[in-house]
Amino acid sequence: MEGLSQRCPLPAAAQGCPRPARGTALLVLALLVLMSPLLWGLALQLHSAVTGSYVPGTHSIALVTCLNEQIARDIARYFWKGELEESTEILLLVKTRTSKIGELSNYIRSIHPFEIPDIVSLPIAQGNPLFLQWIGENVPRD
Repeated sequence: MEGLSQRCPLPAAAQGCPRPARGTALLVLALLVLMSPLLWGLALQLHSAVTGSYVPGTHSIALVTCLNEQIARDIARYFWKGELEESTEILLLVKTRTSKIGELSNYIRSIHPFEIPDIVSLPIAQGNPLFLQWIGENVPRD
């Protein structure tokens, strides 16, 4: 203790002596802020692995225009149960309230012939105000 008081006598702030605890805390805080997106992503992946839930933002939809149906078939190949599949698909867009997506998905799964139907929800960020008003007026609330 005697050695510390000789190097930095009290009061420390008046003498301009560094405070190692404050500097360390600021460094740790800065590192946490810089690494927060990475840490948050790791936490979401761990949560997903433990609970089996989906992590929003890990998958995307690509909307592709094709000159004709043959080009669409050439692009739309996928593997299902180890077999290469080629099919012509028709895209159905259903506009509804976000709160109705669960109910809509349940209905589609109950009548769809595929074992795992492609049902994806994309929120509407912007749109024609009159059209969005029409959805609001015609799709009942919960």
